[in-house]
Amino acid sequence: MNKDAYIKKNFNISDSVLTLVDMAEEALAPQFKRAQEIAEINQLKVMKAFCDNRVSEAHFASTTGYGYDDLGRDTLDKVFAQVFDAEDALVRHNFISGTHTISTALFAVLRPGDILLSVTGKPYDTLEEVIGISGDEGNGSLKDFGVKYMEIPLLPDGSPDMEQIRFTMTHFDIKAVTIQRSKGYGDRPTYSPQEIGTVISLVKELSPKTVCIVDNCYGEFVDVTEPTSFGADLAAGSLIKNPGGGLAPTGGYIVGKSKYVELCANRLTSVGIGKECGASLGFNRALYQGLFMAPHTVLQAVKSAMLCSAVFEKLGFDVNPKPYEERHDIIQSIKFNDPEKMIAFCRGIQKGAPVDSFVTPQPWDMPGYQDQVIMAAGAFVQGASIELSADGPIREPYIAYMQGGLTYESAKLGIMVSAQLIMGK
Repeated sequence: MNKDAYIKKNFNISDSVLTLVDMAEEALAPQFKRAQEIAEINQLKVMKAFCDNRVSEAHFASTTGYGYDDLGRDTLDKVFAQVFDAEDALVRHNFISGTHTISTALFAVLRPGDILLSVTGKPYDTLEEVIGISGDEGNGSLKDFGVKYMEIPLLPDGSPDMEQIRFTMTHFDIKAVTIQRSKGYGDRPTYSPQEIGTVISLVKELSPKTVCIVDNCYGEFVDVTEPTSFGADLAAGSLIKNPGGGLAPTGGYIVGKSKYVELCANRLTSVGIGKECGASLGFNRALYQGLFMAPHTVLQAVKSAMLCSAVFEKLGFDVNPKPYEERHDIIQSIKFNDPEKMIAFCRGIQKGAPVDSFVTPQPWDMPGYQDQVIMAAGAFVQGASIELSADGPIREPYIAYMQGGLTYESAKLGIMVSAQLIMGK
């Protein structure tokens, strides 16, 4: 029995879907080759950091209690800093999410009376309550602590408004600028590290003391450089996304200038303790191995996103990015303009997952989000976005966001099941 016959028999995939996917793969061959080259460069960067910092079995040892002199923890910080071309890093299993790492960076840098400026439009949904844009007064937001917030809308094409940034930086004393690399739940381009660097250069030209903080979630290892290579003072993300390689069971990272990373460590633990304490509790091995696997795992996710884009564009939907566009994160969005089709897509991705494939995702009121959200994720690590998943808020124009895939082959199956369901609709 050949591959197609097996898929038809066991997953009820039609000949039309199989043909559609085969044609998409053939057309994407040049894009797959370029993604492979990027992954190889990033793998070599990780290898060099491991070698330069003399990573050994001793770094995987567990510590308890205060975690004084945890060699594995401290060396992992150095490895991350080198890989991300940064002065220092704070890599900890204590970070519960990307939102937590970014929140830590914001609270570390900002003080009462300071102004925080978002230059990439509305921030990701879960940061609204952190900043104080939404949520109850007195809940501990930046607004509660006297931090003011300003926001510059994006231009119609989704790019940062450089003229408005120049005007705002000239007329206000901005303490920190936040830049969101990925589109999040928006409908705009994801920015390359170089494009982020252009924004940072303008900010620093007008106000050298302003701290530039990048939400780097979903973007790590998709390019051969990171925002810290282009002047970002801090960049943060989650280890259950790209840099955890599918092996990290939890955690997050912050990389950047040493003085700001130190402030983040003080915020995570306490002033006077900073990075000196924090037991690794046996997490070190998974975090090291996850980082080692990350370039290859991100490659699987990028190829999966490309295939999804090509297939659903052929089915008549607006996709972002387009199949042959340059990519700067692992997210693929599909605009359905129909809640039922959006939900059907997510349910198809769920059926293609290795875990909980029998579950039927339903929209629900998720903490930190203003709209109901549907989430499809059959993951070995709960909520791990580097594993195949699809989600989105139930609001117009009903965009689903697919990301991840530990293996291209398994993600390809999820895409085929979703296409089958959509064609049925």
